[in-house]
Amino acid sequence: MPRRQMHTTGAAEAPLRAALRELRTTLDVPEDFAPDVLAEAAAVAKGPRLPDADATDIPFFTIDPPTSVDLDQAMHLARRDGGFRVHYAIADVAAFVEPGGALDAEAHRRVQTLYFPDEKVPLHPAVLSEGTASLLPDQVAPALLWRIDLDAEGRTVATEVRRALVRSRAKLDYEGAQRRIDTGTAEEPLALLKDIGLLREELERERGGISLNVPEQEIVERDSAYSLEFRAPLPADGWNAQISLLTGMAAADLMTAAGTGILRTLPTAPDGAVARLRRSATALHIDWPHHVSYADVVRSLDPHNARHAAFLQECTSLLRGAGYSAFSGGRLPEHAIHAAVADEYTHCTAPLRRLVDRYAGELCVAAVAGREPPEWALAALEGLPKEMADGSRRANTVERECVDIVEAALLKERVGELFDGIVVDVNEQEPAVGTIHLEDPAVVARVESGGSPLPLGERLRVRLTQADPGSAKALFAPA
Repeated sequence: MPRRQMHTTGAAEAPLRAALRELRTTLDVPEDFAPDVLAEAAAVAKGPRLPDADATDIPFFTIDPPTSVDLDQAMHLARRDGGFRVHYAIADVAAFVEPGGALDAEAHRRVQTLYFPDEKVPLHPAVLSEGTASLLPDQVAPALLWRIDLDAEGRTVATEVRRALVRSRAKLDYEGAQRRIDTGTAEEPLALLKDIGLLREELERERGGISLNVPEQEIVERDSAYSLEFRAPLPADGWNAQISLLTGMAAADLMTAAGTGILRTLPTAPDGAVARLRRSATALHIDWPHHVSYADVVRSLDPHNARHAAFLQECTSLLRGAGYSAFSGGRLPEHAIHAAVADEYTHCTAPLRRLVDRYAGELCVAAVAGREPPEWALAALEGLPKEMADGSRRANTVERECVDIVEAALLKERVGELFDGIVVDVNEQEPAVGTIHLEDPAVVARVESGGSPLPLGERLRVRLTQADPGSAKALFAPA
């Protein structure tokens, strides 16, 4: 679970770009694809393995950020007798990647797309991830087509996945989708996103699952100047995520029934971590009665409220420790549950951006067809958890360092200035060291008092003591 999502809405200034380039060099991030990888991608883009089934009559649509072109998922929602039918098309990366080829080897080296504020470092070459393999509007593309039937309460009653050609009709963004739903101008396939999303959120509550609506940290350009702001997620963000969660849970069910697969797992947070979070809630004046579950208190929070947003950032600490568990021969892993989902779950809906999803999708297609998975999928299964763990560590490092660099770059001319914020964390071993959540700009950074314990959960006026994207992270001290 990322600590903070971050993206730019304009081209950042030179020192920031220089620091980000240096970070990519330091972390040995593989930016450029080798000539043989690009040549293979260009060739297969012209002639992928196409399925016989044709589902281009289904009017799919996608919902993504406005600038996204690597579109993994497209959906169509409809009513059926006694419930709903979800069609969910996932980009069929296996139709383009030859097992053992240059593309395959490079994907295993990269593991997942890395997102920097100024650019992304993709898992696959753009000719595929932003071209023929992407579910772009009005483009016929091969896909893994999921059909999930739900009852009137949103519970799964039947699941199927097969290969088919699909064609999306519309590329929507979250704000546009939310506006159409709120104003009643959405056609039924989009309007049902709210109906199904709310039902799935209620089922999530029943099973004790939790989705965190953590605000995004956004770099905004205005009049050639840059600032940091928080963007609270829209309800449509959560409803869209519920369709992906639904599919990941259905995929886990298929693989566990077949006896071969790979799950995304997360252990239950230890009591000490929950107790520490309760202390943070008290300090931030978040009402958390002892009879109320962690999941329920999180659902009561408003990400537009500064204290609530700060607590949501702290809540991500309970989602650390997620990993992948592969299994075969019918023997499920000892710990098969994802604690935040509160069920068995897998990653299968983002194969353009994450390596494991290509394999999970292939195992599900084989399970529904009642046949053995292909040898290339089985051969990679044992090593995938470690590959994904290594890739996730690098992605997390990229995220942490990018946040620090961006904050330092945007504050570098303001050293010595005073700011107001909330102390959201204090080091238990060093109570003079903690984390300050500023109200404006949207910065979450280190604060050091030099001796006196920091007042956890209290408002504090602080002075910026250092900030340099090339050498020094943003650091504050009580004013």
